[in-house]
Amino acid sequence: MNEAKNSALRPATELIRTHAERLALEEHERAQQRRLELAEQRSDLNPPEVRIRAWERVHALRLPGDPRHPVLGVIALGTGLTLAQVREEQRARAAQRAAQPRTAEPGV
Repeated sequence: MNEAKNSALRPATELIRTHAERLALEEHERAQQRRLELAEQRSDLNPPEVRIRAWERVHALRLPGDPRHPVLGVIALGTGLTLAQVREEQRARAAQRAAQPRTAEPGV
């Protein structure tokens, strides 16, 4: 029997189970990806900039520019960095933005 006939003869409970299994597998894969991202943000093998970028990806947030922003302590804790290291990354990003040439806005 070919595959099309086989799938037509499957009981509905098997299709539901198969769908449930697929959903469970997808959830397992998402959980595994999250574990990897969390490990990346805390790994001592990664420099602060990589750990902070991993934190940003995990939480879908950007590192704020304000050196007194309260989330900086959360970022430091989540990445295993010191507050000084997080602020240094802020300064490095600000310096990088300042060094980039400004493009003229359209219509100006």
